[in-house]
Amino acid sequence: QVQLVESGGGLVQPGGSLRLSCAASGSRFRINVMGWYRQAPGKQRELVADITSGDITNYADSVKGRFTISRDNAKNTVYLQMNSLKPEDTAVYYCNAAVGMSLRNYWGQGTQVTVSS
Repeated sequence: QVQLVESGGGLVQPGGSLRLSCAASGSRFRINVMGWYRQAPGKQRELVADITSGDITNYADSVKGRFTISRDNAKNTVYLQMNSLKPEDTAVYYCNAAVGMSLRNYWGQGTQVTVSS
């Protein structure tokens, strides 16, 4: 059973920065894609960014140029550096991992990011 443990959320003022981390453990198979999703109150969960084991990245248009996703394959850890944060970035951020040839999905418990003055 794959476990994903997130850290790094919190309260930040508009224009500030936060860095999220997500460490995966327990996988017997290759973790092919790791990513971050977010869900704001009353809205559907949406992709923020993801990254393959070969470091190919994909970003939502709303975060391009402000967020950077990176990955340490040796540690099975994915990071999300969030700069120039806006109030509309406020959401619960979830880590996701797609494992093995079947790309079975696993989710973290979520971490709250609040952008407010």
